[in-house]
Amino acid sequence: MLRTSASRVLDDNDREEVLALLDADPVANVFVASRVRTVGLNPGRLGGQMWGFGPRGGLVSLCYAGANLVPVNAGREAVQAFADRARKQGRRCSSIVGPATAVEQMWERLEPHWGSARAIRWAQPVMATASAPAAEPDPLVRRVKPEDFGTLLPACVAMFTEEVGVSPDNGDGGALYRSRVAELIRIGRSYARIEDGQVVFKAEIGAVTPQACQVQGVWVHPDFRGRGHAVAGMATVVEQALKYFAPLVTLYVNDYNLSARAAYRRVGFREVDTFMSVLF
Repeated sequence: MLRTSASRVLDDNDREEVLALLDADPVANVFVASRVRTVGLNPGRLGGQMWGFGPRGGLVSLCYAGANLVPVNAGREAVQAFADRARKQGRRCSSIVGPATAVEQMWERLEPHWGSARAIRWAQPVMATASAPAAEPDPLVRRVKPEDFGTLLPACVAMFTEEVGVSPDNGDGGALYRSRVAELIRIGRSYARIEDGQVVFKAEIGAVTPQACQVQGVWVHPDFRGRGHAVAGMATVVEQALKYFAPLVTLYVNDYNLSARAAYRRVGFREVDTFMSVLF
């Protein structure tokens, strides 16, 4: 008998119950739901484990434990159970990310054991839209083609380094990151405006479910900032996302990035939740 205070590792037998829990909040859970729908719950395919809180048939909360640690619908008791498991196995993730209250509570329990974080983003507004863009789309923003990979990659590396504070080339030399960039191009979820071999604007649709999709990696070349490329580029991405991927488009952004938040609001996004990220 599972103790109510314990978490357990889930498998594909739990898939339908897991998806029902994830689909209850399609915006907050889009990343985890996309992973489960794509590869299931087998740890080898999932790239980590899915922890559950509550017995089979009575699942209350989840925590994706892979490259990121992501709590889902986690109240205080579930956070305690997940933090206990994370503490016992040791840190294997590069970040903790998710709804701000759960992440803050989890970090309070893990910091004494894991040590200081490299950076903490205490408030990251989650934004969403289900409407056609309120701004004029940029007709020069298009799906990136495989032959554009060499042009797009430096822009992706620059975006990642600027946003996260470290280069994606660290560790494995960037092999995994390059593979992900190439994969998003291959499946038609990478968009950019490219002029004379230079990326002016770019963004990717990183996670997709039947209910929602998540935009990530939004970046404008420093030489072209302040000219409206973010607004027009995002208008095109939203237009494409609603047409081809999902009826709801979401993203999250650092609270201090006032220009990005203003640009997204001009496109039609509204703030619906708050995330928090702890980066290692």
